[in-house]
Order: sequence, then structure tokens, then C-alpha cells
Amino acid sequence: MKTRFKPKYNIRKGDSVVVIAGDDKDLAKPRTVKQVLVDDAKVIVEGVNIVTKHSKPSAKNTKGGIIKKEAPIHLSNVMLWDASAKTPSKLKRERENGKSVRILKKSGNKL
Repeated sequence: MKTRFKPKYNIRKGDSVVVIAGDDKDLAKPRTVKQVLVDDAKVIVEGVNIVTKHSKPSAKNTKGGIIKKEAPIHLSNVMLWDASAKTPSKLKRERENGKSVRILKKSGNKL
């Protein structure tokens, strides 16, 4: 991504999210974010979009075989999970003591 400023996303590593679109769509099951890929606008979510990768035997992996791992999904397909309201929620930002704080819109809790 060739822009002057890096984009700022509402979702961070370790957040609880629900998948709102795609094959793994489940609005009631919160999952954790493993990694945020800022340049691609994608996230890797635990247990979502699992792909199989066939690997040849090598020095690291002497057996080789089939490896299952999570593939990235687009940021627009996930939504933050509000644990107190037990629903997906949008986010707003407010400034407190010169720092930006993320606040869930449904319950008003800070992240």
C-alpha cells in the first residue's frame, strides 16, 4: 500500500471478533484475532478460513505431508464482540488525557 500515512483499523491483535460474512459466518461465536495485516486490510482469526497446505519433506519437516492453517480474511468480514452485551458492536474513539480510547457503542465499555 503506497500511502503517506498508515491506515488505522478498529481491530487489533487479541481482540474478540465474530465473523459476519463468508463460509465461517457465526454471529454468536466470538473468536480471537491472531494477527492484523495492515497493508492488505486483512486479519487472521483463530479457527476461521482453514486451508490445507501440502509440504514436501525438508530439513525442518522431515515427514512432509498436509498442514492445516488459518488464512487471512478481509477486515470487513469481522466485527468486534461486546462481551457484556453478548452481541457484535461498532466502535467509536474518544480522546482521554491526550490518548485515543476505543469505546464499544452497544455497552459503552472501553477496550
